[in-house]
Amino acid sequence: FDEMFPFVVVTFTALQCGPQLMSNLVAKRLPRTERVLSESIRMDADEVVGIDYRLYSINNFIVSIAKGLIDCLYQNDDYARFYVLETIARVPYFSYLSVLHLRETLGDRNPDLTQRMRVHYAEADNELHHLLVMESLGGNSSAIDRTLARTMAFFYFWYCVVVFAVSEPAAYHLSELIEDHAYHTYNDFLSRKEHELKALPVPEIARRYYEGQNPFLFDIFTNVRETTYESARRRPRLESLYDVFLNIRNDENEHWQTLVTLIQNGEVCNLERPCRTMTPIESTKPIAVHE
Repeated sequence: FDEMFPFVVVTFTALQCGPQLMSNLVAKRLPRTERVLSESIRMDADEVVGIDYRLYSINNFIVSIAKGLIDCLYQNDDYARFYVLETIARVPYFSYLSVLHLRETLGDRNPDLTQRMRVHYAEADNELHHLLVMESLGGNSSAIDRTLARTMAFFYFWYCVVVFAVSEPAAYHLSELIEDHAYHTYNDFLSRKEHELKALPVPEIARRYYEGQNPFLFDIFTNVRETTYESARRRPRLESLYDVFLNIRNDENEHWQTLVTLIQNGEVCNLERPCRTMTPIESTKPIAVHE
């Protein structure tokens, strides 16, 4: 049975989720506020910056497939779905760090590289605590869910390493789409479960992270392009499980802003390093490349 188990899981998934995957591809919504934006094509400040429409389409396809699969398998189990999503969401930041650390080891002393490594580590730490929250809520109680999440994460890590080594904008854009999906997923959940969540207690791991720990890493990944410095110094106060998920949702938006800024401006912005440009943040757009 152990040898047949992967085959059984794949076959069951295909039969159960095939129709929904296709429907998701056809009916995929545009990112938030039409935040739809190539290898990153840099232009003058007044012109659009985006990525090659072919890379954009590939990334959209990958996210559509993954989203459709997870939504299909976990229609009635939010915490298990979030556990799988957070297990996968941490992976890109590890892959970025792996490639950047190797470049640093081989002699790259670019200050921007060091800054990006710090930000990506802080993002990975943040996603880790999201995952720990989901585990504390029982999201990892099923061996099948743990196996699925870890298998997807393992292969996704190596995919991200290769893509990031070849094209950083393409890798960042893939994560941009994922973080956008995460924001919407948590936002929908908050709308559906508001009254229920407000009656539930705060998990201890969430209270330690958001209220008890030194906020140094938290401030590193906070983007300040759309906020003032005071509001960027987010210090959550948790009264219920609703507040926990509200902050997790807002964290995903911070990651999204950071990724968009890296693609379009080639920089990271936080409380210790303000952006050189303060233009409004919009999703990366696909751009046709004339060869």
